[in-house]
Amino acid sequence: MALIEARTPAELSPPPQQTKQLGIFARPVETTGWKSWLFTVDHKKVGILYGVASMFFFVVGGSEALLIRTQLARPGGKLLSAALYNQVFTMHGITLVFLVVMPMMAALANFLLPLQIGARDVAFPRLNAFSFWCYLFGGLFLNSAWFLGGGADGGWFNYAPNSSVTFSPGHGIDFYALGLLIAGIASTVSAVNLIITVINMRAPGMTWMRLPVFTWMTLVTQFLLVFSLPVITVALFLLMFDRLFGSNFFNASLGGDPLLWQHLFWIFGHPEVYIMILPAFGITSELIPTFSRKPIFGYPFMVASGIAIGFMGFGVWAHHMFASGMGPVAVTAFSVSTMFIAVPTGVKILNWLATVYGGRLRMTTSMCFALGLVSMFTIGGLSGVTHALAPADTQQTDTYYIVAHFHYVLFGGSIFGVLGGYYFWWPKFFGHMLDEKIGKWHFWLTLIGMNLTFGPMHMLGLQGMSRRIFSYSDGQGFDLWNLVATIGAFTIAVSLLVFFYNCWVSYRRHKANPQDPGPDPWDARSLEWSVPSPVPEHNFDEIPQIEEFDDFWHRKYGHDENGRPVKIADAADVAQKGDATGVHLPSPSYWPIVLAAGLPFIAYGLIFNLVWAAIGALLVIVSIWGWVIEPSTAPHAEHPGEQQHEPEPEGDGGETATTAGELEEATVD
Repeated sequence: MALIEARTPAELSPPPQQTKQLGIFARPVETTGWKSWLFTVDHKKVGILYGVASMFFFVVGGSEALLIRTQLARPGGKLLSAALYNQVFTMHGITLVFLVVMPMMAALANFLLPLQIGARDVAFPRLNAFSFWCYLFGGLFLNSAWFLGGGADGGWFNYAPNSSVTFSPGHGIDFYALGLLIAGIASTVSAVNLIITVINMRAPGMTWMRLPVFTWMTLVTQFLLVFSLPVITVALFLLMFDRLFGSNFFNASLGGDPLLWQHLFWIFGHPEVYIMILPAFGITSELIPTFSRKPIFGYPFMVASGIAIGFMGFGVWAHHMFASGMGPVAVTAFSVSTMFIAVPTGVKILNWLATVYGGRLRMTTSMCFALGLVSMFTIGGLSGVTHALAPADTQQTDTYYIVAHFHYVLFGGSIFGVLGGYYFWWPKFFGHMLDEKIGKWHFWLTLIGMNLTFGPMHMLGLQGMSRRIFSYSDGQGFDLWNLVATIGAFTIAVSLLVFFYNCWVSYRRHKANPQDPGPDPWDARSLEWSVPSPVPEHNFDEIPQIEEFDDFWHRKYGHDENGRPVKIADAADVAQKGDATGVHLPSPSYWPIVLAAGLPFIAYGLIFNLVWAAIGALLVIVSIWGWVIEPSTAPHAEHPGEQQHEPEPEGDGGETATTAGELEEATVD
């Protein structure tokens, strides 16, 4: 594998305006400016792009939530019509699930996973870039429905027959089906990429039981994606054929089965819950040990419980369908499995608490969000266990009690975890810290706003307020708690503005008075803290040799005769310097973005005019051809002072699909 060569630091980045000629094609190799982001295949930049795009969609989905809460703040709200309300709450759910929470996790996974296992990049860098552009274009395509007739209006699950042309004659659900298919491509190829990266590219000595918990939870999540996404893909194809080509897969009057959609959707939909929460569990399992100044309690059990959650997550989907008339045997089986899956989740909560117990706590913003996750997710989990009881679930399933439970799990779990991770790894992303004082304001506003918003929904649900109603009458007892929930929603909006303000203030402060946070500002434990902040393009000067779990922490600390940790070296002394020479990285490419751009053309063509589909298909074919004939690394003539010769033929990113040990030993000649 041709990866390592002797080069000076000045030669690590090619001149910003040079290109590689491939017949009529020119290949960009810019490493600074907007083109370096547009054509990047660097896993760190791809991760940051995921993070920025997901925050954009967070604002979009959050704005839709504010419209919902404003409509319901008082009885007889008139801000939205019934039809528009259906579209807004549907698009809110779709956006937050598929375009916010999942990509936020992808942002951290793309950035951190190679660093935590001691790799220079992911296995297939161009495929990694392609996954991001598919996600972005899929999300933009989905939301373009607002300007082309209106959004989907059947709930984020779009049950049949409500999703049929008869009951939803507009194109909103067409955009839903095709947009999620495009976004699903992004998740699938990213999952395969990250699985191969962890299996093949771990540093020497990085055994399975030395992987950080975040890496483990991310890996389990990728397997969930690989096995669950094909199911929803089948369902979306069937829905698309029903709506666009007149088939009858879900048309009961012509022999179809509406219940089939529910089974297909929830076979994906319940693992989807763990796809969104397991990475947050991994984040929390990095934050709590760092700020408790203790190793994670029961590491093997934390790993095993995560694997168990992933495995058992495929056996509980039908608890979403207790009201569908499946029959007592199926209901009993899924009730029992739903109770069992609470066990590995409880193991994690107990291990986090045991890690905190007796620790020397540092209540940073990250630690606050981590402990907030533990408490909020516990509330959501306890309300979820009540749904294992079929009689209770039958009463609760179409009420706001379900809305409360779902948001305590995903907002109190996933979003809290991501925000804690952002504050923790921000110096790795951008080379400066976020302001801790402003961060505490952000945390408390988020915590208070979340409980004000979703706590009252438990009461509303138990009082009988139905989901998916756009208005209610005075005197039903819903007035007070709806008003409180609306106040809470706007409090969450203010907290998000505080976070954006923190990002801006911290950046301006750093630009005016640059201060190097150092490689390890938190005295952390895992391998990503052994490289400079921000992370250099090549990640590691030398691929590390791993000796034990939490290897970087053990380079800084030994133990005295009583077994107590004693500092033996400063982080700056044992961390890498970021000035390696001779690292040859995959070159930028514009084919991932061009290929991804062809998919929305096909989707628009299927909805409006097949001419556009033909144009999109041609663009996809040309892009695949250009991708295939493009070498994965630039020729050495592009680097001053080097002898020109032809690169070895490689597949997509094949130059990095190897073990870290092979990476370090490989030479060009």
